[in-house]
Amino acid sequence: MVLVNTQEAKGFSLAELLVGIAIVGLLAVLGWTGGSETLARQRLEAATRRLDQGIQRGRAEAQKLGRPCGLSLQPEGWAPPAASSLPPCLQTLETLKEPIATGEVKLVHNFPAVLRFSSNGLVLDGGTAVLSASGTSLQRCLVMALPIGITRLGRYRGGACEPDPSL
Repeated sequence: MVLVNTQEAKGFSLAELLVGIAIVGLLAVLGWTGGSETLARQRLEAATRRLDQGIQRGRAEAQKLGRPCGLSLQPEGWAPPAASSLPPCLQTLETLKEPIATGEVKLVHNFPAVLRFSSNGLVLDGGTAVLSASGTSLQRCLVMALPIGITRLGRYRGGACEPDPSL
């Protein structure tokens, strides 16, 4: 004789419930840590490109207007030169309203207080900028070489700015 249970089981057992919660928690932790690294890298990439855009737009504005202008690189991003007889590249600043480093991105550079652009679009100053972001070990760099101000973006490693084909 076979006994048949007339009551059907409804719901989950305690063991099934605990295993399910553990799996969902593990997936949430993996998703959160991977997502924060990606977000930090995206902030860093955007800040690096905005830094380069400021230089390129300042150069284009000086050439278009046929007069020299200048920009100042502050920890927050591009700003008009504070104490300079050189007029600021106003159109460039208007298009770069979003800051480069908003707290999550750290900017260190050796550019002069005023980055000068000649009336024919040449950059009269050079330097290196290094950007890092909390949440990632990646560091980006921008090198501007003289005499014509060619910029190069790369990965900062071991005290040097190395070319990066992913840029």
